[in-house]
Amino acid sequence: MTIRPELIEQLRSRRAKLTQNVSDEKLAALHVKGLLSARERLDALFDAGTFQELGLHASHSATLFGMAGRELPADGVIAGSGYLGNLQVAAFSQDINVLAGSLGKMQARKINRIMRHALKIGVPVVAFKDSGGARIQEGVDALSGYGDVFYSNVLLSGVVPQIAVICGPCAGGAAYSPALMDFVIMTRQHAHMFLTGPEVIKAVTGRATTMAEVGGAEMHATVSGNAHFIAEDDRHAIALVKQLLSYLPPNNTEDPPHHLAEPIDETADAEINDCVPDDAFEPLDMYSVIHRVVDGGELFEVHAGFARNIIVGFARICGVVVGIVANQPMVMAGALDLNAADKAARFVRTCNIFNVPVVTLVDVPGFLPGVEQERGGIIRHGAKMLSAYGSCTAPKITVILRKAYGGSYLAMCSQEMGADMVFAWPTAEIAVMGAEAAVRILYRKELDQAEDRQARAVELAQEYRDEFASPYVSASNFYITDVIEPGDTRWMLALALRKLLDKRELRPAKKHGNIPM
Repeated sequence: MTIRPELIEQLRSRRAKLTQNVSDEKLAALHVKGLLSARERLDALFDAGTFQELGLHASHSATLFGMAGRELPADGVIAGSGYLGNLQVAAFSQDINVLAGSLGKMQARKINRIMRHALKIGVPVVAFKDSGGARIQEGVDALSGYGDVFYSNVLLSGVVPQIAVICGPCAGGAAYSPALMDFVIMTRQHAHMFLTGPEVIKAVTGRATTMAEVGGAEMHATVSGNAHFIAEDDRHAIALVKQLLSYLPPNNTEDPPHHLAEPIDETADAEINDCVPDDAFEPLDMYSVIHRVVDGGELFEVHAGFARNIIVGFARICGVVVGIVANQPMVMAGALDLNAADKAARFVRTCNIFNVPVVTLVDVPGFLPGVEQERGGIIRHGAKMLSAYGSCTAPKITVILRKAYGGSYLAMCSQEMGADMVFAWPTAEIAVMGAEAAVRILYRKELDQAEDRQARAVELAQEYRDEFASPYVSASNFYITDVIEPGDTRWMLALALRKLLDKRELRPAKKHGNIPM
């Protein structure tokens, strides 16, 4: 039987109508703004010729209130899978040009189908969000659709990487789907994510505000912490997706893409000593240390603008993918506060899910004191770090550079919190508190009677460091693995990481631990 030519032509005509729903003039206008169409985003993500679409002809328009006879191309979302090199990725892209990209039951079905496909075969999900929210014409069906999507987000969480790219509006309940994913990228100028916009806020509270204040990328990246990355435009956002995926495995049963052919160079790095200020009270810039330890000095920082007193991000050390967690003494002296604790705990849990070894660099004076911190729940937030590190079964290596005082010593992954190896520099101080504070408490009467109180305080502080806070004291009690020269840090980390890649750690059978929320 021969298929009639008119049927082939009908198919091609219909396919063209569904896939070419944006005029050349509108595309040109989008490109001027740094925007891509929904299909162009997928074309830019995947290798040419590898994308296969799912549900091109699916549409719910015929049954919608006031929509009889109107066709909604792909029901406002393009879904399917393709390849990035050898990595298969599932993706969907909402189309703002089709009924404002609004989500209804059919669009939700398509999104759920591609997400369940990703779950079955164990591949990452990339979601391009560009939608006005729930489709009003569908009423409760739209709300049901959102519920289905959220449930799939939770189902995939901890199994495959989920990355949300906010390219335009992400309003109302739609914002919860990105919040349930592993990483959120927002474009600087055009992305907005919010539950209630400025008009609603003013109507309900009387307060005038702007979209940038309540939903802009800068706000979410620096204040709320909802966004992990800011992209300058759509193409930059896609480049960030590709870079992020280059550090992650396709699913939780596989290892990250290590480059184990990379040799371990045991040459000492004498210049790392220059990173440490001569004055013990002068803050150390942790970035200068990180850049000397990781391959090519390249840190792919996550949450760079949020809680800048702690640094988290991905890198490689002699080819091994690692998650870096490091105090930043240049900001708030590196003290841990509410947001820093949340940021670090979330990142450690993400690394654990995807079998990424965690390298923790410590220079921390403690948890930030203050009424606001206590009333804000610093106990609960700090406990998140303890829970995250304690439950992490991925390889964990800690390096104590200088200060490690009190509970923050434990919160930054001490041996007692499950670190597989703990190294310390000779400049490390490990104690309940700093020597100066300890002396003021322990030797108050003696200082009051001293002829030169300040000189005696300095003398006693040094005695306290030597006797109680020296790294050799901790080493003698086997609380740390070794005291090392700073110049040996990179190659010793590299060697330890190679030895820990086959680490297997069994835990008691349970559904999950009850992390302090």
